[in-house]
Amino acid sequence: MLALSDKKLDVYQIAVNLLKKVYQLTKYLPKEEQFLLISQLRRAAISVCSNIAEGAARRSKSEKLRFYEISRSSVVEIDTQFEISLILEYLTRAQLHELEQQVESVFRILSKLISNLKPTSH
Repeated sequence: MLALSDKKLDVYQIAVNLLKKVYQLTKYLPKEEQFLLISQLRRAAISVCSNIAEGAARRSKSEKLRFYEISRSSVVEIDTQFEISLILEYLTRAQLHELEQQVESVFRILSKLISNLKPTSH
């Protein structure tokens, strides 16, 4: 594994923990959701980590911004899909408590990174 700077970022470390939690929780979803909700959740969690890493590796602010925005969109996707899991009564609010905190943290940190990279208008 490469010892790159993205792995030292707080947001990356929280995103990796979020990824683990997504994989743990999707084990509780019904088998008939394997190719739908489970697959979509896991791909979104992988996208969060991957796009943080790609963004951190980019030199230009506009490229960093693009990857961080994609990552944040994947966080929103995870949040929505777990909301669907609640609506369908596949999971309980208690099961999602820790995940919700991680989703909120990653979203908040990415939003701050995005805000800092956006050009200021004068």
